[in-house]
Amino acid sequence: MTDFSLHLLRHGAPVQPGLLMGRTDGLPTDAGIAARVAQAGSLDIEHIVTSDLLRCRAAADAIGATKGVVPVVDPRWRELDFGDWDGAAADTLDPEALGRFWDDPDASPPPGGERWSSLASRVSDALAALASRPTLIVTHGGSIRAALHNLCGFTQRQTWSFALPYGALVSLQVWSGDRPSAQITAIHA
Repeated sequence: MTDFSLHLLRHGAPVQPGLLMGRTDGLPTDAGIAARVAQAGSLDIEHIVTSDLLRCRAAADAIGATKGVVPVVDPRWRELDFGDWDGAAADTLDPEALGRFWDDPDASPPPGGERWSSLASRVSDALAALASRPTLIVTHGGSIRAALHNLCGFTQRQTWSFALPYGALVSLQVWSGDRPSAQITAIHA
């Protein structure tokens, strides 16, 4: 079984922060892109994967240009689809419905949105497709949580119990095989 380093980097702040941006594609700030490039500067990577949404792709492209690596776009790394809530500010939504979602995003998904288990399943498929080589994935908070669920065995509740602010970087050592597993080596927020 071959092990490899895997770095999960959350995109920087979008131009319009504070919105539930699942499938909604928001422009990233120039400062957020520059900060992600600086953050990835010391990472030893051979491969970059990115969500198909611009707030991730812009940073991945900039990082790739400095590393001499062309990022691979994989829509399986996209954020949870917030359905009818997508693109809305949380304070404009029914607080009881939003509370039920935050408490159990699988049993109480957003109206017309994606269940947590669906996000976890597509991220599991994306993880299984990775080659055993040092990899950076530029993605979203929900997708990072789903990866930790799949690789480290965290429960859904555990993955939602810690903050992953814009620009959070989670580094893991992954052991590939029939069911990949990992150990967290660093978290930078």
